[in-house]
Amino acid sequence: MNPLLDKLQPYPFEKLRRLLADSQPDAARRAISLGIGEPKHPTPDFIRQALADNLGGLAVYPSTPGGDPLRQAIAGWLERRYGLPAVDAASQVLPVNGSREALFALAQAVIDPRADALVICPNPFYQIYEGAALLAGATPWFVNSDPARNFAPDFSSVPEEAWKRVQLLYICSPGNPTGAVLSLADWKELFDLSDRYGFIIAADECYSEIYFKSEAPLGSLEAAHKLGRTGFERLITFSSLSKRSNVPGMRSGFVAGDAAVLKRFLLYRTYCGGAMSPPVQAASIAAWNDEAHVEENRAKYVAKFEQVTPLLKQVLDVELPDAGFYLWAKVDKLTQISDVDYAKRLYAEYNVTVLPGSYLAREAHGINPGKNRIRMALVAEVDECLEAAHRIVEFTGKLASR
Repeated sequence: MNPLLDKLQPYPFEKLRRLLADSQPDAARRAISLGIGEPKHPTPDFIRQALADNLGGLAVYPSTPGGDPLRQAIAGWLERRYGLPAVDAASQVLPVNGSREALFALAQAVIDPRADALVICPNPFYQIYEGAALLAGATPWFVNSDPARNFAPDFSSVPEEAWKRVQLLYICSPGNPTGAVLSLADWKELFDLSDRYGFIIAADECYSEIYFKSEAPLGSLEAAHKLGRTGFERLITFSSLSKRSNVPGMRSGFVAGDAAVLKRFLLYRTYCGGAMSPPVQAASIAAWNDEAHVEENRAKYVAKFEQVTPLLKQVLDVELPDAGFYLWAKVDKLTQISDVDYAKRLYAEYNVTVLPGSYLAREAHGINPGKNRIRMALVAEVDECLEAAHRIVEFTGKLASR
């Protein structure tokens, strides 16, 4: 067996399952889960219909690069969404089976493990980044998020000798779990570092269409364009329909950016069998070409967050994020217990599941930046999220009075 598999840590949800395994929640309260970021809004009918109408495509093998119509639909969306000049659908876009698959696979394609490689990961982070680095033979280097910088990672903390070994940098904007969006100045800092040290930037942007301000979050390709960077050198962005269009089970996304990197990535994916089925391609074209359902979906999240956040602010240190569908809250505003104990007792006493923040981060540079925080995924309909919020307020209030 591959010995690198032994370096993988349990996934956060497996740790959560173990934490709650011996608890018996109050049966009088229906279970509410805010633990997993799985969209619960209904899939739009027109996407379901497009999938059904194209089931005949199951009779043919799909090509790894995907069909021209899908790549052109993605390129068109990128141009409209980010104000980009013409995107070359043939060389700068590649459909993938969800951003998770591609985030993992990119590291396998671009890392040279003989060079004592480092992979920069934000901390807290999406655990695929760490696993991808380890199985590519590299070592993750965690850069802690800084609450004073709107939870942006503090890249100035990385020493020169480490930067010289970095081959790949993962960044998530809007962030998971913090919801923070990188500014143009943040992107300039990253591009300057990439120019100096030659590493590839993997920009995970799967939450880009769920936001709460009138201005949409800045994307990495958009930032590159605004800064006069042509060709998106050493930059690959990742996006997905899962959150945008409520189709997590369809496993449809794309990567876009540096044509030279994508050419090599396509070669890798040709061998590992990452082709998207024709019915999913057809449904994806329909989804990327429609914005009305995205606006309706976003309005639901806005309504939820506007009602839930003020309630939770009564007892938790929490703010409305820039974007995404998570609340990243400190639990020690009124209590003296850890994030792990908070999650376990909340489940046992009120039948509400949240994810301990320390499960989403690593001890790095003397701290675990997820410690004493919880991540709450407001993915259910508004009534269910409000009920969960009221239970959390009551539970935390009782803790504070003890």
